Parts: sequence; structure tokens; C-alpha cells
Amino acid sequence: MRETVLEVRNLQVEFSGDGSITKAVDDISFQINRGETLGIVGESGSGKSVTALAVMGLLQSPGKISGGEIWFRPQANAKPVNLVELPPEEMQLHRGGDIAMIFQEPMSSLNPVYTIGFQLAEAIMRHQKVAADEARRIAIAGLQEVKLLPSDEIIKQQCLETWHQTNSNSSPLDELRLARLVKQHKEAILERYPHQLSGGQLQRVMIAMAISCNPLLLIADEPTTALDVTVQATIIELLAELQQSRDMAMIFITHDLGLISEIADQVAVMYKGKVVEYGAAEQIFSDPQHPYTKGLVACRPTLNRRPHKLLTVSDYMSVEETPTGNAVIQAKEPLHPPEVTIEEMSQRWANLNDKSPLLQIRGLQVGFPIRGVFGGTKRYHMAVNDVSFDVKPGETLGLVGESGCGKTTLGRSLLRLIEPMSGQIIFEGQDITTLKGEALQKLRREMQIVFQNPFSSLDPRMKIGDAVMEPLLIHSVGKTKRQRRERVAELLERVGLSAEAMNRYPHQFSGGQRQRVCIARSLALNPKFIICDESVSALDVSVQAQVLNLLKELQSDFQLTYIFISHDLSVVKFMSDRILVMNRGQIVEQGTAESIYRQPKEEYTQKLIAAIPTGSAERVRSRQLRTL
Repeated sequence: MRETVLEVRNLQVEFSGDGSITKAVDDISFQINRGETLGIVGESGSGKSVTALAVMGLLQSPGKISGGEIWFRPQANAKPVNLVELPPEEMQLHRGGDIAMIFQEPMSSLNPVYTIGFQLAEAIMRHQKVAADEARRIAIAGLQEVKLLPSDEIIKQQCLETWHQTNSNSSPLDELRLARLVKQHKEAILERYPHQLSGGQLQRVMIAMAISCNPLLLIADEPTTALDVTVQATIIELLAELQQSRDMAMIFITHDLGLISEIADQVAVMYKGKVVEYGAAEQIFSDPQHPYTKGLVACRPTLNRRPHKLLTVSDYMSVEETPTGNAVIQAKEPLHPPEVTIEEMSQRWANLNDKSPLLQIRGLQVGFPIRGVFGGTKRYHMAVNDVSFDVKPGETLGLVGESGCGKTTLGRSLLRLIEPMSGQIIFEGQDITTLKGEALQKLRREMQIVFQNPFSSLDPRMKIGDAVMEPLLIHSVGKTKRQRRERVAELLERVGLSAEAMNRYPHQFSGGQRQRVCIARSLALNPKFIICDESVSALDVSVQAQVLNLLKELQSDFQLTYIFISHDLSVVKFMSDRILVMNRGQIVEQGTAESIYRQPKEEYTQKLIAAIPTGSAERVRSRQLRTL
């Protein structure tokens, strides 16, 4: 029997304000044994991150632990301590040392004005009480363990190869000089600043910092949310390896059940502050009992099925609020939508293929200048390099690839938000790369975009009604203010919001609701063509399913044409008729959505598909067999 590292008993966390008290965590209990991973899953606002902060002793006022116990065993066979009762100075002895945490956004967790070496060494010196040189040595060992740096043997081999290539006529490299070169190579990364590393590299730095003091418990709070699926897969694999090699207990927090299947042994499903289902990961995925869990399992798009619409949590349950603020859940038997048949897909593609292209891209190039030593432009980084394709009216063209592949730059250049260096963008038979002034403004009525982050897309000082009305005012649509308000009300109701929402501000809406507002605004001028740029990647999977269904409905109702940009091939496959795969500014593969999934030709495409978390009991079983 493995030793229990953490046991949470009847934990309650409250937030007070405006004369009321909100229970963010409501009487939850769970335990984690050494060498095991507990996955905590739920939507935004479910209480999962608040639970982690309570364990770490990082709750900020007006939040407080109002009941329950958190028992932690700091050493093997030691007497457990109740973290709730520890004074702050004693809690600091455990936090960062025995209990470590990896946060969601690594860039905001690191100080941009200090090197990563300084920040790693600072954490090590604080908790291990060692000198600066020893702290740097431990930091380098940690970066090697998280595979941000190669092993000493590989670095030595790289140094020897470089020496022979650049010094072929000189004497052999002696051991002393080789050791100095290896040391310089390893320490070079310590001198880099956070902005000089990618998102995946930064998250590895945060993991190295978290494990540098050999914690017994590691808490990972949405550690892969901002990352590509391929980088996400490597981080998940790395965390699993570290957890096994160090025999740590780990809490992995996410809103995505698919990720949980890749890493967790036990799963706690949270909804509105309560644990509604708790058990072994395989049981949760093979036979979920609670309607909320069933909804979370069902709402993620899968690669092997293509329904006409995605099921959502609301298809599995209804919720009524009691006068006391409690939620009463009623289970529902969902009506499973039929699958899209091969005949339907073939007929749709034949109908699209008969039409003349709405958009034609020919030899498009977009570059960003790289400044030389004295300020002049030395060369260009080609973000989009000689790209050509067509888009048919009424089609959804998926655009996939990792961060930095050029897909967002391509999308923005099509709308002339970024100016191309060369090539043609032909919309309805007209090359729009030469349009200026009034002609370009007129084009904006026909071509719109929905961005990734709905909060930054909306002015926080502007009411929702004014934000949706803004394009109507700019393009002089509607003769009177009343007509324009009627149009705004109609648009908000069409995307599933009420007309009363016009008088509210962006911060008063959830992420999914804000994205619906952005979609309503993009429809205000009756466009023919919309670019959806990672428009669901920031949303919970259940909200994501609702927005994807909405976009499909709107396409049918308004005969819209989409370019749908994402790094998630399962989402793109559900939405798209055809898919373009981008890598390093070029299209490396294209075809129908089904053919790209079933017969990917390029190794890059195969890697994207393999990295997608499936969220299945089979995946849990295969992972458990690999670790035996």
C-alpha cells in the first residue's frame, strides 16, 4: 500500500464581497498517494484552481478557508501536519520545497527583467540553503532533467564535432579545454531571458524550478493550456516521466478530460465547487456516472467520428438554482445527433466544387524585417512563403499548424491587416492587394475576423450593445439609432444572448459569452467571408462545443464562408470541408478533412494527429500498461 502524501477532508473555501458569501469550494475530500497522479477536471469557475491555491496556502483576501482539513505528510513515515492550522512562517517551509506548483502561464510566472538562470538559482538558494555556484549547478541539472538541455555526453560530442569542423588544421582538443567548452555551453542558457524562449521552453523552465527542491507533491495548474498540441504532448510526457522517476505525488488540474486520460491515475470531477464524481481514471472514462462527467466526455470533437453537431453538458443535465444558492441537477437522456455519412460529405464537396472560388490566393509572401547591426534591414523572416490556394463559397477551409508556422499571419494578410510583400489576394474576381481608402473600407463589409481572445477584442469601457453597433456606425448602416439597436438585439439573440445584454460590459460575461458577442459583431455587416483565428482555443471544452455548433448553424443560415485557424486538428476536422497544413510558412499538405486524418502523407501532419489527446478508457489502459 503506497503512503498517503496529501489528504483533503471536507474542505470549504469562501469569498465574501458585496454583502454576500460565495462558496468557491464546497465540502470536498480526496487523497493522493506517493507516486500517483490525481486529475482534477472541471470548467472555469468549478473551484479546481482555488483548491490548489488552498493547498499551497496562497489564497488571497477576500478568499479564506472556512472549514475542513488539509493533511500533508512532509517525509516518509513522518507524522502528517494540517496545513490549514500552520502559521504563515511554517507554511513557507513547505511551500516551494515539499510542495511545488506549476502555473498556467509561464511568461507571467517569470520576471522578464531577470535571466532564467538568476530566477532558478534564487529559488534553489532560498529552499536548499546552498551557495550561488552550487545553485547554478543544480539549475543546470534540472534543465537537463526536463530536457531543455542535452546530457553532458551529448554536449561533449557536439563540442567535439564543432571543434573539428572549425579547427580542422589545429591540434586535437585537450580534455581541459573540452571541459571548459562543455561548461560554457551548459551555462549559456542560464543567461537567456524569458522572452528569448518559446512557450514550451518556458514551461520546462517552470517545471525545472518546481522540481529543483525535490518536492513530495507537485501541483500542475493548467500547465499546457496555452501550448500547441505537439508541445502539450511533450510536456505531459515529461511530467509523467518525472513523476515516475522521482516517485512524486502529483495533482494535475485541467478543463480537458482528454488530457486527464494521458496522465491521471485517479480523477476528481468538479462542478460549482463540489466533487460530483471521483474514482479511477479508467472507470471515469469507460463508465462515467454523473451527467456532468458524461457531458464533458462527449463534448470534445473526436477524430474517428463526425456528428452533425456536438453534444454539450446541457444535453446531459439541466440545472436549477434554489433560493439558498444551491444547484439542483436533473439528469437528461441526450438525443445523439446522427453521423455525417460519406455520401453526404461527397455530395457537399461536389456542390462546392461546382462553384467558382470566392477567394483565390496566388504566390502570397509575407515577411518581417530582421534588423542588422547598424539598424538597417539585413534580411526578412518569411512568415508566409509562396502560398497558393482557393476557397469556395460556403466552404470551411481549415488551417492547422504549430505556433510560428504562419497561419495567423496568413489569415491577417488576407484581410490586409498585415501587408503582403508579393502575390495576389483575389476576392470575388478582384485583386484586393492594391485597394486603398474607401475601396478598402468597403471590402471590410464583406470580410471579417473573430480573434482568439474575446476579452482583448472588446473595449472594457464600452457596453456590449455599443461594441456590436460600432461597425454599423462606421459603415453608415441603419437610418436611425432605433433601427441599429434593433439590429444589435437581433444579432445578440441569434448568437444565444438576450437583448438585455446590450447594457452590460465585457467583464460581466463569461469567456464563451464574450466570444458570442465577437461573433455577433462580425455578422453585423452581413459579410460573405469570416476568418476564425483560434476562436475557441481559449474556451472550456463544453463552451467550445457550443460555439462550434453555433458557427456551423450561422454558416448554414447566412451562407458564410470560413477559414478556420487552429492548432487542434480534432476541432478543425469537425468544422472543415478541406484542411491545409502549414509548417514554416508553407503549405506542406492539403486535402479533404477525412483524407488528411485517415491518410496523412507528411510526417509533420502525422505528428499533429498523434499528439491530440483522445480522452478514452483505451488511452488510460494503454498508458497504464506502458508504466508497469
